Amino acid sequence: MALKILQFQPQLKRYAFNSSISSSFLKFHFFSSESSSPYSPLDKDVDKLFHIIHNCPSIETLKKTLKSTEMHLSNELVEKVLKRVRFSHSNPIQALDFFYYVDSKKGFYHSQISLDTMLYILGRSRKFDKMWQLLIETKRKDKSLISHRTLQVVLGRIAKICSVRQTVEGFKKFRRLVYDFDTNCFNGLLRVLCQEKSMVDVRNVYHALKGDFRPNLQTFNILLSGWKSSEEAEGFFEEMKEMGVKPDVVSYNSLIDVYCKRMEIEKAYRLIDKMREEDVCPDVITYTSLIGGLGLAGQPDKARDLLTEMKEYGCYPDVPAYNAAIRNYCIAKRLGNAYELVNEMTEKGLKPNPTTFNLFFRVFYWSNDLKSAWSLYRKMKSDGCLPNTQSCMFLIRLFKRQERVEMALELWDDMVEKGFGSYVLVSDVLFDMLCDLGKLNEAEKCFLQMVEKRQKPSNVSFKRIKVLMELANRDEALKRLSESMAVFGPQIQFRRPNEDFDDATSLQHVAR
Repeated sequence: MALKILQFQPQLKRYAFNSSISSSFLKFHFFSSESSSPYSPLDKDVDKLFHIIHNCPSIETLKKTLKSTEMHLSNELVEKVLKRVRFSHSNPIQALDFFYYVDSKKGFYHSQISLDTMLYILGRSRKFDKMWQLLIETKRKDKSLISHRTLQVVLGRIAKICSVRQTVEGFKKFRRLVYDFDTNCFNGLLRVLCQEKSMVDVRNVYHALKGDFRPNLQTFNILLSGWKSSEEAEGFFEEMKEMGVKPDVVSYNSLIDVYCKRMEIEKAYRLIDKMREEDVCPDVITYTSLIGGLGLAGQPDKARDLLTEMKEYGCYPDVPAYNAAIRNYCIAKRLGNAYELVNEMTEKGLKPNPTTFNLFFRVFYWSNDLKSAWSLYRKMKSDGCLPNTQSCMFLIRLFKRQERVEMALELWDDMVEKGFGSYVLVSDVLFDMLCDLGKLNEAEKCFLQMVEKRQKPSNVSFKRIKVLMELANRDEALKRLSESMAVFGPQIQFRRPNEDFDDATSLQHVAR
């Protein structure tokens, strides 16, 4: 079924923030690629094992209980159980006991997914000593399980809560754990630092350690993708060529993206000309960056023309390219033109995705246009489209702002029934609104629905509901909620992370 949008009258092409979009503007037909899957026997086994792990206070009790179940432990089952532990924030030590118990079973060998998930659980809980111990034991039993992905998982958890110095020290420990401590490992470190630290830190680490490795094309593409400063990006681009590494389309696209985000459009065009001189063909990502840059520069019409121009070079716009052009018109408050582009997309057989519709939800949110946002959501439901988390957050915040409890509860019930969106993020706003308005019965119901979905409400939400129920002498309700929270295990208290390490001289000391 093709997605269709009503054509709009010319006089309605511009949209003022203080007016509402008529419901006739919102007659979209959406697609849904998601469907609810039945509760399989494997899911039941996952539930059973998860509760055994959670409720067994000691490794001896755990072993005895697991033996009594006589359950067949497959790699798929173990992977799903560990993922459940990860997403439920359950006790990491009990999960590790389970991991070791399974590992001791004759003929069983953990997969890379199981190992990486267990390491993630330990790293998130700051059980770094246990994490390194597990890696050492894995090395003795099957070193092949320790991959470049494992390195990124471990370093990612360290970098998230520790300093750059500690992250680099952790990286150097892997020299004794992996078969080849090579440039791919170095690239993994840089990728993690790009995600978790500042680009100044990344630059310092690169210069401190590059003598031990031979930077390759991937190294520079990682570095180029992180910069917001065109001067810094140009410096790495030049160093790349000086080292004899030939830039590819990813390299050029990274630099073009920096130019476009800084509205240096002329530089972007000149670099595209250079690409063609070097026989590197611009791709749809190149043009998408340029479309976004033209929008930032206040030229949405010129950006739209690029959708046609790029076809002359044999490059055809995809959904993200159209989304970039639609975003420009939404920013310019020209929703009529934005809707025209959605029509054009569907005529060419492209299906608008949740990002497309979130562009409109954003406009409705900032203009406080609840009527249009709600009409769009109801139409999405009627056409079978499941919103994503961002859609839900725009809606729930709008409901909270206007204190529309009935709409918020309808959205929540839809999420529970159809399984879309992030329960954790949406519930924080929902519980905040229900507590503000004294809707404790509704808060309790939503809380228990969330737990039934095996999703852990945030401690902040739980504490606020708890205080209000204590003040209202709702002892029975409070007992139910406390028992529900108990299934997720004891809460782990963390100290604040150390300050990031960004001293280049000290980094060079670490490198030695």
